[in-house]
Amino acid sequence: MPKIEPFEKHLIEYEAWFDKYLPVYQSELLAIKSIANVPENAVEIGIGSGLFAKPLGIKKGIDPSWAMIQKSRERDLNVDYGIAENLPWNDNSIDYALMVTTICFVDDPLKSISEVDRILKPNGTFVIGFVDKDSQVGKQYLKYKNTSIFYKDAIFFSTKEILSFFQKTGFKKEKILQTVFGRLDEIREVQNPEQGFGKGSFVVILGKK
Repeated sequence: MPKIEPFEKHLIEYEAWFDKYLPVYQSELLAIKSIANVPENAVEIGIGSGLFAKPLGIKKGIDPSWAMIQKSRERDLNVDYGIAENLPWNDNSIDYALMVTTICFVDDPLKSISEVDRILKPNGTFVIGFVDKDSQVGKQYLKYKNTSIFYKDAIFFSTKEILSFFQKTGFKKEKILQTVFGRLDEIREVQNPEQGFGKGSFVVILGKK
């Protein structure tokens, strides 16, 4: 079952996080924008309330939380119910797919990434953003996991683990960017992303089918 309970019950707190840590959110957005152009035929998997899709110009997506779906529809996004392990789009039909932190909440990460491979056109773009469990923020999230509203049921991955999923599902890794350098409450301005991983807590990987 999708881990949706906190997102169904705590939409206000979810959106408040992005206001509280605005430079962090803007840094994550910048890294995603920087790694690849977003074409018209793009989708977000686990679109949430649309806080990434909307500014990135992604107009459609899926989510398993009805509270999130309703909020993203209020932002004029075309969002349907769905889970990452069973995407509603046809084979070879999508140019670009985005997942931001969604991988932490799926039941089967390999199946989810295989589904992305299925729906993408040949040479299609897959962009995944996540908090690296080996990073400063990742270690803090793990330390206080049991007391967190949103991350209590999450499973965090290292960049190397995500790359192993890419390899097993046939995606070609083309680029890795990292951002969010330092503690969340100490970041006061938007940070430019850097190549690679190991320093930044938020990692973005670009894969090609």
